[in-house]
Amino acid sequence: MRTRRTRLLAATGLALAALALTACEDGTGARDEGASKPATTTTTPTPTQTQTQTPSAEKPAGGSTAEPGTTAGSTSGSSGSTGGSGSTGGSKSDSSSDAAPVLCNGSNTKVTAQPVARPLNHMLITVENTGSKTCDLTYFPVLRFDEMQWVPQGAEATQPQAVVTLAPGESGYAGVLLAAADGSGDGGTTGHKLTIAFQGMTPNSSGGASATPSLPAKGVYYDSSLTVTYWQQNMDDAINY
Repeated sequence: MRTRRTRLLAATGLALAALALTACEDGTGARDEGASKPATTTTTPTPTQTQTQTPSAEKPAGGSTAEPGTTAGSTSGSSGSTGGSGSTGGSKSDSSSDAAPVLCNGSNTKVTAQPVARPLNHMLITVENTGSKTCDLTYFPVLRFDEMQWVPQGAEATQPQAVVTLAPGESGYAGVLLAAADGSGDGGTTGHKLTIAFQGMTPNSSGGASATPSLPAKGVYYDSSLTVTYWQQNMDDAINY
């Protein structure tokens, strides 16, 4: 009887040990409180720990992340400032009003030639600036009646101290001695057509288009005494030569 009881206890002990082992492996049973070695536990990261370990969005080196379009806007502003320097061109444009005067000639003036009663045998030439720019009358008018082959000279005593300058609408003058009052001149003849040429900036150079003012129907008598004054700013200075 003792041998059978011993075998039964031994079998029963083995069965209990197997049952306890199976329970530990599948997690459905209680753990053996009498085990000398503690079971190893595994820690699973919580959602909060996972988010903490996730790196934040990358930022550009050297500063904070800018709003979209900020950089482009700054560049545009700089370009606009540079363009402002163009104001210098405006000043140059304004200086164009200080352009040098042009020469008076038949293209920008109205020219008349009229014999006068006093002094005797004199004629007055009037030049009116009909252009939009100030013009200069240089030296003296070059006269030619009909097909005459000689050129009357300017009276040096009438040369003004400064060039006669005409603003738009202003007039300049020259006096002409047609014939000697005492009859000392020779080669007297009557002219029916008069051509007046204008001189340039140097003596005897061309100043531009000529003028052909009308003469009285009977013509104008002249002789070898024919002389002309330099251009004058004042009518009296021209006619009283």
